[in-house]
Formats: sequence, structure tokens, C-alpha cells
Amino acid sequence: MASDPYTVLDVQRDASQEDIQKAYRKLAKKLHPDLNPGNKQAEEQFKEVTAAYDLLGDADKRGRFDRGEIDASGAERPRQRYYRDFAEDGGGETRRYYYSNDAGFADLAGGDDILAEILGRGRGGRDKLRMPGPDVRYRLEVDFLDAVNGATKEIQLPDGSALKVTIPAGTRDGQVLRLRGKGGPGIGGGPAGNALIEIAVRAHPIFSRKDDDIHVELPISLAEAILGGKVQVPTPTGPVTATVPKWSSSGRVLRLKGKGVPRRDGARGDEYATLKVMLPETPDPELEQCVAQWSARKASKPREAAEA
Repeated sequence: MASDPYTVLDVQRDASQEDIQKAYRKLAKKLHPDLNPGNKQAEEQFKEVTAAYDLLGDADKRGRFDRGEIDASGAERPRQRYYRDFAEDGGGETRRYYYSNDAGFADLAGGDDILAEILGRGRGGRDKLRMPGPDVRYRLEVDFLDAVNGATKEIQLPDGSALKVTIPAGTRDGQVLRLRGKGGPGIGGGPAGNALIEIAVRAHPIFSRKDDDIHVELPISLAEAILGGKVQVPTPTGPVTATVPKWSSSGRVLRLKGKGVPRRDGARGDEYATLKVMLPETPDPELEQCVAQWSARKASKPREAAEA
């Protein structure tokens, strides 16, 4: 049985969605496999944290979990199903389905003929009512990297069938994809409506997006900051090698041209890696002695500009 997601993220049950996202990002940055190579325990904890955020990070799924409609793994709990479950707005694990009854009496037997008769149409088989089917709306959650790089997903429909959705590379959070002819059936031979899929992009533990650019915080060692050198930088399409200049302070930004989000014209945005100098986790007496001797000989005033 999956662990309680509130416990996994170390948040109270009345925590706000913003607090939940902050807790996730804090844990994900600490446990992400790219920052803990070869650490299986950290990898398993990262998976557990991601699963918990997948549930609580979505307000709809969180509400369903709190009401006992789904369990901690996101699986449906057994319950009685009624027609209204499909006719009214409803929530799914990663999507919503809205049933639009624009066809009026079309749910009844011989719906087209009955509706035409009610509207005074169809006498002698003439002037038969012909209308397009209703649009049907869905909500689909996708991973950050799937939205950036593109992917193919499926939406499970209430009748058990599946709707295949192609996520174009560079898709944005909140973007609505239109699948023509995949909505409700037409009336009197009219064309089918459209499926409108609203995309919700999940947060990523290390990447963030601004327009078509990707931003990431890159930890480097004290030695790399002082001496410079080649380092591996994660990007949405895989790690690349970049050069850290000598004497790089925290906050310095490296630009990786063309490593951002794909654009429709075939170009890509850039990635910006902000350096963060990390001291050794374990105190090093030799390093302390070296810095103390250096500090005694050199006058360093890093806050001089701020104090002016």
C-alpha cells in the first residue's frame, strides 16, 4: 500500500497548494537522481516523493483523495456508478470529462427524427435537421519533459475506449489542443464535434521554464569555482558538457544556446544554468587552514558595494 502522501511530503493536511509545491521542489532537489548518481535509496525516495506530489499537487485529485474516492496510489476506490457520473462534470485521475448534451432529445430512441418532429422539420423526409455534434472537453496532465520534447498520451474515456493525443514539442501549460471530429456525434448526418484537451504541465524538480528558455540551478564544487573546468549540465534532451570559467561565484549564469524549448519554426530557446558553489559536506581542517592563511595575507571585501 502506498504511503500517506502528506507524510511523504512532510506537510499538514490543510497545507496550501503553494506549500505543497514548495515542499516537493525542496525534496526533489535533494533527492533527484541527477544529483545523487548511484544512490538507490535516494532514487526510491525521489520516486515516492514524485508520486505523492502527483496526487496532492493536483487540486482535483487531492480533493478526491481527501474524500476517500481514490487511495494513496491514485487508484479508484469501489463505488456505485450512475449515469449522472458521466452526464455531469467529473474528475479523473489525470483528466476531466464533460458530457455536453447539445443534442437536446438526441439521447432518446430515434433522437434525430423526434427532434426534427418537435421543431416542425422532416415532413415527408424533407428539411431533415442537420447539426454538428457537441465539443467534448478533457484535461490531461503531462510531465514537464514530455511537454518540452513532445510525446503521445492516451485519455481513457468513460466507455472504456481510449483517445490518443499527440503532445507537440514545446506545448505550454494551459494550452488547449483540438482534435477535430473526436467529439460528440453529429445530428442528422452532421459532422462530429471536436475534442478539446487542456494540457496541465507538472512541475519539474530541477528545471523551470520562462517563455522558450529553460532555467536550472547547477551546483559546483569550490575547486571548480576557483580553478574552472568542464562540468556536466542537465538539459531537457540529456546532459551536455559546459565550461565553468575560473573564479566563478554563486549566481554566475552559463548560457547554453539552443538547449531550451523547441519553437514552431524549428529553432529552440536557450538554457540558463545558474551556478551555486557548494562547500564539502564534511568539514576539512586542511581547507580551513589554507583559507585562514590566505585570508590573513589578503584583504577581501565582498560586501563593500552593498555597504556603500
